[in-house]
Amino acid sequence: MIEVSVRKNSITVTGHAGYAPPGQDIVCSAVSTLFQTMVASIESLTDDNIEYDIEPGYSRMIYKDLSDTSKSLVDSFFIGVCGVAEAYPENVTIK
Repeated sequence: MIEVSVRKNSITVTGHAGYAPPGQDIVCSAVSTLFQTMVASIESLTDDNIEYDIEPGYSRMIYKDLSDTSKSLVDSFFIGVCGVAEAYPENVTIK
């Protein structure tokens, strides 16, 4: 199960979806792609300072005082990850 945890100044994604074998898991791939795109977009499109760690089974972004652009990018991540969680409720949960 992938768990997406939202706190005041951080987003953490942990676990594995378990939908398919590693390397073939479309649910893990979807969530990972959404997270990595959010981080890359914030770094490329804004001057905001974020800290992040991306490893197999664990991703975390720490932030504060985000610009409106970054807030929109974070919102876009949540729209996408909520869609994945809705489509695969046995594999993704949001806390």
